[in-house]
Amino acid sequence: MSFVQALIAHDFLRTALVAGLLAAVGCAVVGTLVVVKRITFMAGGIAHAVLGGMGLAHWLGRDPLTGAAVAAVVAALLVGWIARRGAEREDMLIGAVWAVGMAVGIVAIARTPGYSTDLMSYLLGNLLLVSPGQVVMMAALDALMLLAVWLGWRALVATTFDEEFARLRGLPTLAIEIAVLVTVALAVVFLMQAVGLVLVMALLTLPAATALLLSDAIGRAMVLTGAIAAAEIVLGLGLAFETDTPAGAVVVLSSAAVYLATLAWRRRHAPARQGRAASSPPPTAQGASR
Repeated sequence: MSFVQALIAHDFLRTALVAGLLAAVGCAVVGTLVVVKRITFMAGGIAHAVLGGMGLAHWLGRDPLTGAAVAAVVAALLVGWIARRGAEREDMLIGAVWAVGMAVGIVAIARTPGYSTDLMSYLLGNLLLVSPGQVVMMAALDALMLLAVWLGWRALVATTFDEEFARLRGLPTLAIEIAVLVTVALAVVFLMQAVGLVLVMALLTLPAATALLLSDAIGRAMVLTGAIAAAEIVLGLGLAFETDTPAGAVVVLSSAAVYLATLAWRRRHAPARQGRAASSPPPTAQGASR
C-alpha cells in the first residue's frame, strides 16, 4: 500500500498529517524569529529544560505535556531575565539552565517506577501517535500565535531589527522580548510531539534558515518557512511510511537536505544576486518594511 492510499484509508495517518501541517505554522512564526534574532542557544536552553517538567510531572502522576508547558514557560522567563541582566557569563548561565533542567528530568524519571512509553514518545517523537485532542491544542496555539503576531507586527519587527531604536520610540521592548521567549517555549512543547524533544531545535531552525536564504524580508520569510516546513513534513512522513523509519528523524533529515541544497544553490547564484543587491535597499530595511 502506498502512502497516498494509506492516507485515504487510515484516520491516524490523516491526524498525523494535520498535526504536521499545524507544526509547520509554528515553525513559520517562531522559527523565523529565533533565526532572525539569533536566539537559537536561548531557545535550545528552553527546549531542553522542558525535560525537567516532564520528568517531575511523570513522577507525580500528572500529564507530562502539562509539566512540559509549565517548565517551558518558567525556563523562558528565567532565560529572558538572564539575557536582560546582560550578565558577563550569559552563555554559561543559559547552558546551566539547559543542563539542570535535563538533570532534574533524568533524576525524576529514574525515581519513577516502571517504564513509560508515553514519555519516550515525547523524547524521541512519534508523529503517528498524535491524538485528535493534541491536534486541537496545536491548532489553538497556532491561532494564538498568529493573532499575537498580527496585533503586534510593527512593534515586533522594530524590536527584532533595532531594539535600541524601538526602546527610544517608547515601545515595550522588555515585554516583547519575554513574549517572544514564552511563544518559543510553547512552540517547543507542541513541536516535540512531532519530532521529539531531541530533534525539536532542528525543526525549529532549519526551515527558517532555508527561507532566509531565499528572502531578506521577515514577513515573506515567515510565509516561506511555513511552506517549506509543510513540504518537508509531508515528504518526511511519506518517506517514513514507505521505509518503516521513525517519522521525526526522517523529517529532520529532509529539512537538513533541503537547507544544504538551497545553500548550494544560493552560493552558485551569489555573483548575480550581489550585482542586483548594489541597487537594492539593505536587508534590514526590506525586512522592516514588510
